[in-house]
Amino acid sequence: MPWQRFSPFYPHGGIPVPGWPEMVAQSVEGIWQGLKRFEHENAVDLSSFENRTMRRLKRTTHGIGKSGVRRGPVLGHQYGSLENVLLTYRQARILIYLPSYLWILENCLQKEIDTLRRMLEEGDVLLLDYETNCDIEHLDRPLSHAGLIRSYVENSWPRPTLE
Repeated sequence: MPWQRFSPFYPHGGIPVPGWPEMVAQSVEGIWQGLKRFEHENAVDLSSFENRTMRRLKRTTHGIGKSGVRRGPVLGHQYGSLENVLLTYRQARILIYLPSYLWILENCLQKEIDTLRRMLEEGDVLLLDYETNCDIEHLDRPLSHAGLIRSYVENSWPRPTLE
């Protein structure tokens, strides 16, 4: 603590679910995983929104779904309650993931952001992450949260278009 709070798994609570008015989630990862739709489990998992444990959030293609069979490939992320609104990975990154992570930075982590900015005034700050991909358009690797934090602290938050 307090840096663990930057994790997308951290249960801040009250995070608006993009495309789902009136729905909130505990964590950014709960939103991302809950809105995935799979070939053999073609439904969202709204229970992911309520997970406060930071565990068992990942819904993978190899996982066993509620039907007892492997979920299969990810079809996309559902945007809103209409099942026919399925986003590509890039669209979901822009319309679901970035707004959700930005929301926690702006609404839950301002004290920590201020601390980082003060630390930067005194010298270099090293942010460690499992991922190093800071390019929104590089879709074959997950985004680096350290990169997103750096962008936010430097007032250069990515604003990609859907094209």
